[in-house]
Amino acid sequence: MSVTIECVLDCNNHLGEGPVWDVDEGRLYWLDCTGPRFGKKAVWRMDPRTGKVESWDLPKDIGAMALREKGGAVAAMCDGFYFMHFHGDKLELELIQEVDADIERTRLNDGKVDRRGRFFAGGMDDLEELRNCGLWRLDPDLSLTQVEEGLMCTNGPCWSPDDKTFYIADTFIEEFWAYDYDIETGTLSNKRVHATTKDDEGVADGSTVDEEGFMWNAQLISGDLVRYAPDGSVERRIGMPVKNITSVMFGGDNLDELYVTSMARVKHPAVHDMFAKQAKPQFQAGSLFKVTGLGIRGLPEPRFAG
Repeated sequence: MSVTIECVLDCNNHLGEGPVWDVDEGRLYWLDCTGPRFGKKAVWRMDPRTGKVESWDLPKDIGAMALREKGGAVAAMCDGFYFMHFHGDKLELELIQEVDADIERTRLNDGKVDRRGRFFAGGMDDLEELRNCGLWRLDPDLSLTQVEEGLMCTNGPCWSPDDKTFYIADTFIEEFWAYDYDIETGTLSNKRVHATTKDDEGVADGSTVDEEGFMWNAQLISGDLVRYAPDGSVERRIGMPVKNITSVMFGGDNLDELYVTSMARVKHPAVHDMFAKQAKPQFQAGSLFKVTGLGIRGLPEPRFAG
């Protein structure tokens, strides 16, 4: 079976991110993180069986979301953690706790839930220059703990299938790190460099881990899907139709379809010059893509237990 890449929705996301597959309802959620800055819908949902697409407004930037066991979702917004309640075409935010809300240039970015229902999310410097952000763990009892510091742009948090290793990338430091993970306590230890993008055209954005324990990463700037082996070596690369792909998630009835988000943004607030200068977005930039024929399955995405 050959690999096929298709654009499933030309949604023109300013910064498409954070896909989450709902294994119970067979629907995909994803985000336009900075869409609210430009009057764009921020939260998206698609039912692949029917083709129905829904979207919701938010009043400010969102970094990541995860579905809840109790219904609705939990979100890492620019200024802290919130519950999201879906009411038809309206989306209600309920504050859990603010994080660095007084630091203007930082915001929460990527996040994921571990298999005990804890929500991890880390921050980023909006100018992608300073290591002034942390990684946070929101427990089911809604207590909040900072578990890492000194991050510039948090991306790709995910776990090995045996729950013994936690992976995370810092995009503009150009490294992936691996930690020993204690699933009983949610604590990290033994930080080490897992892989690097310093010799690549692209840099690391969102990740997911498949059932074989390999990590799939969306490389921003190069448009490469990269599959990393558990030892950090590159097992394969797949070129996507657009350069600025942002995150990945396995979905479909058999969790064998890989959904890929992208961004249409051409003006970047970053102080570095790593992004290509564009007068207008690349064709289909900001769209949602699907990769099939990989012969690989993902893992069900856990729900937040709080």
